[in-house]
Amino acid sequence: MDYTSKTSLRTLSAPRIFSFGWITVFALLLAGCGSPKILQGEIQIGINADGQSIALEIPAGSSVEEALQSAEIALNESDRVEPPPYTILGEGDHIQIIRVEEIFEAQEEIIPYERQVVRNESLPEGETRLIQPGQNGLQEITYRSVYEDGEEISNSLVKTVIIHTPVPEITMVGVQAIFAPIPVPGVIAYLSGGNAWVMEDSTANRRAIVTTGDLDGRIFALSPNAGWLLFTRKSEKDPAEEINTLWVVSTTGSPKEPIKIGASNVVHFAGWRPNAGARVYYSTVEPRAAAPGWQANNDLYMVSFSASWSAKPQEIIEANAGGIYGWWGMNFTWSPDGRKLAYTRPDGIGLVNMDTGSFEPLLNITALSTHSDWAWIPGLVWGGDSRTLYTVTHASASNLVSLEDSPYFDLSAVSISNSTNIQLSPKTGMFAYPSASPIRPSGKEQMYQIAYLQAIFPAQSENSRYRVIVMDRDGSNRRAIFPPEDAQGIEPQTPTWTPDPVPGQTGDFLALIYQGNLWLVDSGSAESHQITGDGLISRIDWKSLSN
Repeated sequence: MDYTSKTSLRTLSAPRIFSFGWITVFALLLAGCGSPKILQGEIQIGINADGQSIALEIPAGSSVEEALQSAEIALNESDRVEPPPYTILGEGDHIQIIRVEEIFEAQEEIIPYERQVVRNESLPEGETRLIQPGQNGLQEITYRSVYEDGEEISNSLVKTVIIHTPVPEITMVGVQAIFAPIPVPGVIAYLSGGNAWVMEDSTANRRAIVTTGDLDGRIFALSPNAGWLLFTRKSEKDPAEEINTLWVVSTTGSPKEPIKIGASNVVHFAGWRPNAGARVYYSTVEPRAAAPGWQANNDLYMVSFSASWSAKPQEIIEANAGGIYGWWGMNFTWSPDGRKLAYTRPDGIGLVNMDTGSFEPLLNITALSTHSDWAWIPGLVWGGDSRTLYTVTHASASNLVSLEDSPYFDLSAVSISNSTNIQLSPKTGMFAYPSASPIRPSGKEQMYQIAYLQAIFPAQSENSRYRVIVMDRDGSNRRAIFPPEDAQGIEPQTPTWTPDPVPGQTGDFLALIYQGNLWLVDSGSAESHQITGDGLISRIDWKSLSN
């Protein structure tokens, strides 16, 4: 190696040796300057809990939660701590534990029943009758009380449960009748304030036959000989479990106890078969919590009964879909001779084959789209000769795309022999409800009349009031008889014909409900007679005792 090379080597090597020395010195200095280990000190604190004060020595830097753990003090979920558990404690601090307790207490309370007084002119003036005894209800009330360290700081109501609903006491008070009595053939049954009454021979001869106050009016029909009344009562159960129950009661002699005939959830149909004795036919539904409150079965049962027993119901038509809008249900009606049973449902009418339990359509009808939770069932009635059906049909409207939305309805007649459909009266309204009078002799012919309702506003017949129209069976001799043109129309209903002629009248009497009262109207002269005035009538039926 030459001089230059040796010089260069020394020049490069000397600084490296210098750096290694300083690193060693620097490391020793750092080791000498390192922080000495400091032992953690203790602090004194106090804890107030459960009425006691506790002095506690804990490591400095401890939190409230750590202090409580050291003191082995447990907290309940609702207890409060001041300061909060995450707080770092200092010398002389105090922890306050507040014990919080919630107590729920249930108490039963009586719900007093109300007293209701119903005026009824069917009773003599001043006479009172207890229609329904009152019963107190019962409710369970739950209160929440909050205590802090044993002292109540709040009390609040959190829940109320009705155990028993109170039943109002209903007393009927007689008021003086202001209407002259009228002789009437047979028996008129009427539903007034949830109770069943009958008039026999005269409108002044009135008596109650069911006074439970719970008739719901869905079924209310006299037997063909007027000896029995078929009716439904509200169920004592939740309507979502049972809507009503079916009963019969004798209309003759002293008041009798009603007979339950083993049927329930009867909404659309229950009735008597002419010339068949004590037999009742009915259709059922299944209760539902959602509107309309049921799902129709569209079935048919028959049950026989006597004054002391009721047979097991016999199924004639099994549950079925029931056509368009079948969830709403269907209705049935017997011919006057009791040989044929007709059905009506939202999409048509027809006959029931009693041997096979099947439906035999006669006329298809365009179902009405109500855009709601109800369906329209066409009104249907047999003519007095049991050979013609009178029904309401859904007419078309030229300005509508959908036939189901048409607001127009016609009254038509359908022949059973050849299924011929004849329009008798256009634009009657959806609730025309035709009704046929009994056959009356007219020379060599047997004649009968048809009564129906005519909507005052046919294009809004769902909400319109109506007037009563009477015509001959072929649609001729049509005339309005009630109410007068300058009076308010009547609510939709089926007019009820007298079973027998009334001496001194030019036509036959029709029984109607007008403004909650019973009226009799002469179909010939249109002369009307108000029979009641308490405004409580909701259903009527009229049959002859001679049948």
